[in-house]
Amino acid sequence: MNIEQMLAVLDADIVARLKTAVEIGKWPNGVALTQEQRETCMQAVIAWEHQNLSETERTGYIDKGKKQEGEVCEDDHHLHEPEFKPIRFI
Repeated sequence: MNIEQMLAVLDADIVARLKTAVEIGKWPNGVALTQEQRETCMQAVIAWEHQNLSETERTGYIDKGKKQEGEVCEDDHHLHEPEFKPIRFI
């Protein structure tokens, strides 16, 4: 079975079950996924989502936000934190 054939039989419900199997490392019947099965499931989920979902709905999407022209990122939260001191074990 090639990738096009596989994607043709997948639907949102099957993809959700594949994602759960990858997340917990088991099939719904409790049998552990092999490394190869986990990789194949991840590839199928990513390919299906790429074909069927908008970018913002896909697994792993990170909203990086937008800045207005001339806007500067101001990150001063570190100024209010105590100075980092490494833990010293005796």
